[in-house]
Amino acid sequence: MLTPTGRRGRHARLPIPDATIPDALVPDADAQAGGEELPADGEQAARPGKRSWRQLMLVVLAAIVVMLLIKAFVVQVYRIPSASMEDTLLTGDRVLVNKLIYHFRGIARGDIVVFSGQGSWGTTTGAPDPAPPGNPLVRAGYDVLSDVGVYSTQTYYIKRVIGLPGDHVACCVDGKVTVNGVPLDETSYLFPGATPSAQSFNVIVPSGRLWVMGDNRAISDDSRGHMTAGSPAVGTVPENEVAGRAFLIIWPPSQLGDLPVPSTFQQAGLHPGAVGAAALVGIPVLAMRMRRVRAVRRGQRRGCAGARR
Repeated sequence: MLTPTGRRGRHARLPIPDATIPDALVPDADAQAGGEELPADGEQAARPGKRSWRQLMLVVLAAIVVMLLIKAFVVQVYRIPSASMEDTLLTGDRVLVNKLIYHFRGIARGDIVVFSGQGSWGTTTGAPDPAPPGNPLVRAGYDVLSDVGVYSTQTYYIKRVIGLPGDHVACCVDGKVTVNGVPLDETSYLFPGATPSAQSFNVIVPSGRLWVMGDNRAISDDSRGHMTAGSPAVGTVPENEVAGRAFLIIWPPSQLGDLPVPSTFQQAGLHPGAVGAAALVGIPVLAMRMRRVRAVRRGQRRGCAGARR
C-alpha cells in the first residue's frame, strides 16, 4: 500500500480508533500540552546527515594525528636509495625504522641504524645541510614538520654499527675486521664475495660516536671514507643523530623479513671490560674459598693437637 503523498508531518495519519493505537505510539500528552512541535521529515533526515559528516571528519583528523604521532615517535618508513647495504637491503626496499627503541636500550653493535648526516658527513655531495629558515615562525613550522617526518632538508644514511664509543676497531687482521681485538665473522651479511675492507683502519671510537659500515663494502661510503681531516672524529657519526633502528623490510613482498643482529656481535670478548668484570666477580668467590681452606686447616690442626694430648 502506497503512503499518501500529501502527508507532511510525522503526526499526519489516517483516522484510527483510539483503542487500536498501541501505548508506545501514542504522542506524549505533556509534550502536546506544552505546545512542542516535532520537526518535519526533511529536517529530521538532514540532522543525522550533518552529524555523520562531522563524525567522519573527526575520525579522519584523529587518524591523521595518530599517524603523525606514530611517525614522529614510534616507527617510520624509509626507502633504501643505493646499493651500499646489499645484499641485506636492496635499492628501492622499504624498511620500518623503530624510533622508540633507543629510549629503552642503548645502540648495539650489529644494529642497522638510520642517522642524520648533521654533525658528521653532511649531504651526499659533502656539503653541509641547508641552514634553517631565519624567520622564527617559519623555523618553528619547519621543526614541527621535521619532527613528525613529513619534510626535512637533512640527509639521512643507513649503515650497520660496527663500533661503539670506546671500541677499538681495526682492519685487517687475518683478513677480518676486529673489534677490541676480536675478529668478526661477517659472512652472514656481507655482499657475496666482498672482502671486509680493502682499506685499512685502526681507530678508537670517540665518546658519544659510532663507527658504521655498509654491508657492500666495495661501494659503501661509510666511516672509512670520512677519515680525512675534513670530517670530524675520524669518520664516526654522533649517537644523538641516530633516528632509529631498521628492524623490518616491508616492501617489496619478496624481500619481506626482519633484520636481526648477526650472531658474531654476541661474542663476549667484544665488550670492553668483560674480562675485568669477570675477574672482579671472581675475587669474592676466591676469597671465600681461601677462608674455607684456612678454616679446614685450623680444624685439622686442633684435631691433631687433641690427639697428642
